[in-house]
Amino acid sequence: MKWAFVVCAMVALSECLVQVPLERGQTARELLEEQGLWEEYKLKYPYNPMAKFDERFAVGTQPTTNDANMAYYGIISIGTPPQNFKVVFDTGSSNLWVPSVYCSSPACNNHAKFDPAASSTYRQDGTPVNIRYGTGSMTGILGYDTVTVGGIAVKNQIFGLSKTEATYMQFMRTDGILGLAYPSISVAGATPLFDNMMKQGLVNEDLFSVYLNAHKGSVVIFGGVDPNHYIAPITWIPLSSERFWQITMDSVSVNGQVVACNGGCQAIVDTGTSLVIGPQSDIDTINRLVGEIGEMTVNCDEIPQMPDVTFHIQGHEFTLPSTAYIRQTKHYGCLTGFDRGGHSEWILGDVFLRHFYSIYSRAQNMVGLAKAR
Repeated sequence: MKWAFVVCAMVALSECLVQVPLERGQTARELLEEQGLWEEYKLKYPYNPMAKFDERFAVGTQPTTNDANMAYYGIISIGTPPQNFKVVFDTGSSNLWVPSVYCSSPACNNHAKFDPAASSTYRQDGTPVNIRYGTGSMTGILGYDTVTVGGIAVKNQIFGLSKTEATYMQFMRTDGILGLAYPSISVAGATPLFDNMMKQGLVNEDLFSVYLNAHKGSVVIFGGVDPNHYIAPITWIPLSSERFWQITMDSVSVNGQVVACNGGCQAIVDTGTSLVIGPQSDIDTINRLVGEIGEMTVNCDEIPQMPDVTFHIQGHEFTLPSTAYIRQTKHYGCLTGFDRGGHSEWILGDVFLRHFYSIYSRAQNMVGLAKAR
């Protein structure tokens, strides 16, 4: 299968949209459920969706999160000749890193490993890097090489080569993470890949966009948008913080009644989080109103009668029907896509982003949202 292609409006490279298809593979949770290990796993490695946004976990580094439901990944290559890796395109972090031959952790042994000695364009930096997780960490060193994304080569891109990785990552389909947030939160001051794309003139516009689909056709597009993936208009929302893709949300309503985020709250638009995350009391209220009968569990037969959940942002309504926020599983029945984060901030993850095409403008420091096709 062709895994990367470029759509060109003109012959000039600068007029191209760089597109990387995304696959929705089996999640770590689904794999663990099949093996009967999920209950044990979630106790040993608690899911902390807010970890990568909470400076208390950082100790000078940028945390990322243990997300057993993470499903979307794309393929990039690093080095000359190219070495391929499956990575999460994560708008909630800023570093690019992959496993390396220096790593002997169980999580590295069942994933692709970058070999610097096999690349003629690799240049070592050697700076230690420690990207902390809520339940562990990735430690390693920094290096430089050519990173090819969607057929476009980004030269002298700094990235992390892991030496150790958190235990839970051995269950994940992806090899590493490609961060797409702002440079200010990048560990060790490493320049994010999209910043180098802009500096090297590899994109027509200083923005990228993401289309997520529950089945096939998901894609991240660097340098523009694809009208085939959304229904106009696009609602442009200014950022409230230029670290993450953070916006101000007005409220959340069910059946026309405000039930959460009353008076306004902060929300982070994050492709690297699978669910919609919010404060415990707000999430408990929403789950109760949509028909929760157990922890995030609902009656599958009642999905058609479940209410819409509407997110009010900048005076606009972004509504999720029950078919968008309920997930049917083989082992646990039907689960809502709303989970507790324990903080005041919200995360609008893949449950939200499958329903709304998202655009991330570095030129205007805004997020664009439009109904996905």
